[in-house]
Amino acid sequence: MYKLSLLDKISFILVLIGAINWGLIGIANLDLVELIFGSLPILQRIVYILIGAAAINLILLLFRSKSINMKFKK
Repeated sequence: MYKLSLLDKISFILVLIGAINWGLIGIANLDLVELIFGSLPILQRIVYILIGAAAINLILLLFRSKSINMKFKK
């Protein structure tokens, strides 16, 4: 079993925040990130970049965990 690092756990939280934000945009046309950081567009951009980077980290986590599982199955 693959042990999650702190970065992986933070990535999960950020991606969940992003998913909830997109759900709110779809359901109620409410951008939660814009609502929180509306007066500071640079912070909005940073949050979106962090969420995107977290998603990439989770994709890489999938590949890391698959390669570890394949090593144990041999």
